[in-house]
Amino acid sequence: MIKNYIKIAWRNLKRNKAYASISVIGLALGMACGILIFTLVTYHLSFDNFHHSPDRIYRFVTEWHDEQVDKSSAVPVPVAKAFRSNFTLGEKVGRTVSYERTLITFNDGKEVKKFREENGVAFTEPQYFDILNFPLIKGDKNTVLKQPGQAIITQKLAEKYFGKEDAMGKVIRLDNQVSFTITGILKNLPINTDRKQEIYLSYADFKTYTGGGLEDNWGGVYSGSEAFILLKTGVSKAQAEAALAQLRNKNFKGRDQKVWQFKLQPLNDIHFNAELDGYADKKYLWALFFIGLFLIITACVNFVNLATAQALNRSKEVGIRKVMGSLPRHLFWQFIAETAIITFVAVVLAGVLAELTLPLLNGLFHSEMQFHWMELSLFITVTAVIVVFLSGSYPGLVLARFQPILALKSKLSQKDIGGFSLRRVLVVTQFAISQIMIIGSIIVISQLRYSQNTDLGFNKNAIVMFPMPKNDKATVSSMKAQLGEIPGIENVSFCYAPPASGSNSTTGVNYDNRPEPEHWGINMKFADANYLSTFNIKLVAGRNLFASDTTREFLVNETFCRKLGLKPQDVIGKNLAVNGKTSHGPIVGVVKDFYNYSFHTEIAPICIMPAVKNYSNCAVKINMRTAKTTLASIQKTWSSTFPEELYSYNFLSDSIAKFYDQDNILLSLVEAFAAIAIIIGCLGLYGLVSFMAVRKTKEIGVRKVLGANLISVLWLFGKEFTRLLLIAFVIAAPIAWYVMHNYLQDFHYRIHIGPGIFLISIASTFAIAAITVGYRAMLSATTNPVKSLRSE
Repeated sequence: MIKNYIKIAWRNLKRNKAYASISVIGLALGMACGILIFTLVTYHLSFDNFHHSPDRIYRFVTEWHDEQVDKSSAVPVPVAKAFRSNFTLGEKVGRTVSYERTLITFNDGKEVKKFREENGVAFTEPQYFDILNFPLIKGDKNTVLKQPGQAIITQKLAEKYFGKEDAMGKVIRLDNQVSFTITGILKNLPINTDRKQEIYLSYADFKTYTGGGLEDNWGGVYSGSEAFILLKTGVSKAQAEAALAQLRNKNFKGRDQKVWQFKLQPLNDIHFNAELDGYADKKYLWALFFIGLFLIITACVNFVNLATAQALNRSKEVGIRKVMGSLPRHLFWQFIAETAIITFVAVVLAGVLAELTLPLLNGLFHSEMQFHWMELSLFITVTAVIVVFLSGSYPGLVLARFQPILALKSKLSQKDIGGFSLRRVLVVTQFAISQIMIIGSIIVISQLRYSQNTDLGFNKNAIVMFPMPKNDKATVSSMKAQLGEIPGIENVSFCYAPPASGSNSTTGVNYDNRPEPEHWGINMKFADANYLSTFNIKLVAGRNLFASDTTREFLVNETFCRKLGLKPQDVIGKNLAVNGKTSHGPIVGVVKDFYNYSFHTEIAPICIMPAVKNYSNCAVKINMRTAKTTLASIQKTWSSTFPEELYSYNFLSDSIAKFYDQDNILLSLVEAFAAIAIIIGCLGLYGLVSFMAVRKTKEIGVRKVLGANLISVLWLFGKEFTRLLLIAFVIAAPIAWYVMHNYLQDFHYRIHIGPGIFLISIASTFAIAAITVGYRAMLSATTNPVKSLRSE
């Protein structure tokens, strides 16, 4: 019996190739999206779930409770050490301080090899590896990183540096400052971890590398300073946070005791908490899940629309079968068999599409997702079974209940083949979702364009940034003189970071010798006197800095003045002390506000001050017409000054564009899903117009016999779908406004959602629908009326 069902089903599908093809394409698109979204969601949910006792692992974090609550995934360096020394709540407590884009060099006997490691290095206490499960494949876990000068690297880096040679015992050098002997090889880090450093160094060398300024500094938070704790069994998070409050009260005074707070963040929250630098927000994963579910359901709906539209064409076949003795259940299972064949082909095609698309998805997310076929096979099987019965049941029941006499006489009515109103509702729903996606795409594009084209308060174009490995006075002066002789260079500034940067160092501030520090922090920018002219930052009061090697005076921004409730001219000459009062001097100028980070974040109070020892970068304004020769000359000059270093540079405009990487990923996803939703929606629309065409065949024939022209016949279809699309727009517009309004709240500086966005959406939807409806309507409108009416 089953073999017979399949054989007949295959013949029917071969006879109706267009119907079968459209059904397969719709289901394949929906299921391919389902497979990819399932893979993406399970990939992110698996992050850092492989550690032992993950429910007892926490990360120390910092919160500042003032005018608003600000959070950081880092803590002052001494916090974890003090917690370990004063309390016994933690089974293990481990600190790690990381630095990105570090230089690693070593001598292989013939030459000095140089590698710029983007993920950098981490000075790490041994306890870190007792908390997190990163196993060694070589070396002694009991002694690793316990002595100064020790390093462990991953197997991947060992092969990259030394090939087939044994890396154990090899010596590497960090930034040409400190040497380390490799005493352990780590198993390659799993792809589903947020820990990215592949070089771990003895924490005992941290003070040597940095000069020791952070080790006892409770008042500053370096973004790379993290600490983890494995709580003892039975110890609660609340108990540990109460102990942290005691530490705060002991080490902070006055207002700071209320402002500064230290908390514990669960391990399973790290990947998802956007406020604490998490990569993936769970609300977006849930949104993806429902999008995938919707696409699969709408593909099934399209199948139902197309199948029931074909029902009249099969009425005589059904009538003959019933006369020959077929029972309703036989007809039902016959149609289920047809659906199963279509679904099987769609699953195969979906698998191929998913395989082809996964590398693009990995490139978009900078990830290494892979298909785990054991999990996927279960997902695909369950989905396929649901799709078969969801798609096949209703059309099968419709066919099975045909009255044989009416079927053979072609006297079936609309009631016999299923209601039209349900299809209207489904098409409205499909196009409402499509319009929401279109509106979302337009708004994300507009916000990104706004972020890229709005005046930042400084010049980002034609600025080349490159590192300064040595920043003593003599080296800086020599480099400045040599760069000044290169044609095509218009200006040079030495600084810690450009005006807008991810490396924003924030510290406490004391204004005008007040006894208490202000209850907000200030962003320190170390820079020379050419900083303003190189980046074209405007002064609004006072003067520029005088050339100096040390901090003797300050520039501040307009936001600083507003925080104090003063006018720019009122702060000129007043004393300013920052960084624990280690740097102090008069304010000599106020600069116009500029964006010191992305548009997601409010402009912070800023102070600009000279300090040669902190000039880790050089900013060069170049003439882009001679960029190629100028960049070559810069490289030659730099390499002759720092022959032991590895040269690299980047354009400031490219660095700023990276602030919006996540938004670009979101845009790509929204555009892709919008396109797929539109395609599936169009297939649903085609199913509905096909159904209408079958239902109105004789009406169209009568109208044409009575003299109706082509336009009036086409309008029979057009007026129906114009109504449906307008209803879809009325539903979609407020939902899209609400969703995108919430999205824009993530930007402190954002666009206004105007009516033009909605007009573009409805116009594009009408254009797409007109093409879809027009094709099928034209076929019906140009049919010879003799054929339509001959049964009469």
